[in-house]
Amino acid sequence: MESGFSDSRLNGERRKILVIEDEMVNRLILGNTLRGTYDVVFAETGAQALEILNDQFRTLSLVLLDLNLPDMYGVDILHRIKADAVTAVLPFIVMTADQDAEVQCLNLGATDFIAKPYPKPEVILARILRTIELFEGRDILRWTERDQLTGLYNPEFFFRYAAQFDARHPDIPTDAILLDVNRFHMLNERYGRAFGDEALRRIADNLRQALQGAGGIVCRKSADTFLAYCPHRSDYGDLLRLIGDGIDKDYHARVRMGVYPNADRAIDMERRFARAKQAADRVKTSFSGAAGVYDAALYDKESFNEQLLEDFAAAIRGEQFTAYYQPKFDIHTEAPALCSAEALVRWNHPRLGMVSPGIFIPLFEENGLIRELDSYMWRKTAGQIRSWKDRFGWKIPVSVNVSRIDLSDPLLPQLLEKVVDEAGIAHEDFLLEITESAYTEDAEQIVSVAETLRESGFRIEMDDFGTGYSSLNMITALPIDTLKLDMQFVRTAFRDRNGMRLIEAVLSLARSLGLTTVAEGVETEEQLQALKALSCDIVQGYYFSKPLPAEEFEAFVREKGI
Repeated sequence: MESGFSDSRLNGERRKILVIEDEMVNRLILGNTLRGTYDVVFAETGAQALEILNDQFRTLSLVLLDLNLPDMYGVDILHRIKADAVTAVLPFIVMTADQDAEVQCLNLGATDFIAKPYPKPEVILARILRTIELFEGRDILRWTERDQLTGLYNPEFFFRYAAQFDARHPDIPTDAILLDVNRFHMLNERYGRAFGDEALRRIADNLRQALQGAGGIVCRKSADTFLAYCPHRSDYGDLLRLIGDGIDKDYHARVRMGVYPNADRAIDMERRFARAKQAADRVKTSFSGAAGVYDAALYDKESFNEQLLEDFAAAIRGEQFTAYYQPKFDIHTEAPALCSAEALVRWNHPRLGMVSPGIFIPLFEENGLIRELDSYMWRKTAGQIRSWKDRFGWKIPVSVNVSRIDLSDPLLPQLLEKVVDEAGIAHEDFLLEITESAYTEDAEQIVSVAETLRESGFRIEMDDFGTGYSSLNMITALPIDTLKLDMQFVRTAFRDRNGMRLIEAVLSLARSLGLTTVAEGVETEEQLQALKALSCDIVQGYYFSKPLPAEEFEAFVREKGI
């Protein structure tokens, strides 16, 4: 929604008033009254008025509207202007001798009345000045409560107005709706910021129109995330199609929706929209255009997640988190040779049993606990490396995960230095895995941290390469020593010839850059031999062993030798 007040007004220039009046005498009276203070534009017919309003509404401060025009009734002009979200912000003073029209015009959005025959000039000027000042004060407030790109409410005012809706309508069931654009950052990267901004404005306009008249409140929460709070409805599919109309075709993007229907008013507003986000996340990888709906299954998941978050501190204190080790094999030799391992976190919960890392790792990343868990795992793994060396004389490098959140810590290099120093192990025995997707979040910051770590003697592995976030030429500019092909990337590639050609191209590029290559998810002899033929350096996967607790890993090493 655009503001009605002009930049010229802010610079102290005269305000402009549109007078819509067909009688010459009345135009002369108003012109003589106003011209000493204001710039005046006249329209003698409804058609002229609408044309001026369309062309000049951004510079107008006020409209004086006569109801009896030769080509249309003034109420029709008022109705058309107030029905348009862009021009509706303009204040109107209706000029008429018909007192019966007053209620109708006020209901349509008129600000005030000037009765005919006209009162003294000073009365007219006082009414106009009061209306303009009230409008400008309201307009300034409107800009503080609106997102400047889309004209929707900003989050602070949105949550305030949503709470007011609850207070005024305690018996009306409501829905909390969240929308966002899948991989919006790629839209900006491929087509530019202006293109992405235009897509967001289109979504905002579609959202506003879709909920217009239904009592909905809408806002832009952040970059590509929108919220809507409205009376309960069940046509989520139709609503999503209206909001996404033209977005996929014109902007090569897909809008996804999450709905928390019949929202529980016993929980706070932010949590209602957190549930809507959970529903949206459920359809994140869906291409059907369906809307996700928060239901009993998601409620159970939310309760389970809350339990895990509550138990995290006790789990750290009680050392419930343990490292499992998956062996890696060098396949340059005639027989694969055990050369290193990857440390993978496992949680043996005292009541829930083994909790899947696929559940608790994303949860801890989202809630900021992953940094503490990673630090705990680094110390445990470094201590295990030292223990194996002292007890068995083994020198087994082990890779550990460094999350995107860890990399945002400027003290990370010092923390990792302390970990290896306290354990008394070499830097090259403590390998650091950074996921491919992390490099796309804040490439400059992460590259800087990775360079510092390499200068300290750590070896950096890009983990999960091939998950679809980067192009092949990305690896030419990154400070890494090893490229790890993602498990799903490897498995998918073996399904067709083109996939194998892609793996061959990646391995060839890595060799030309002097990078060591690791393939995850190797499960068959066929995969092993194919990777060996393509000169992959190292493999890991269930073909050799699943991840093992430390004691079982030790037995495995004794069996295989090192």
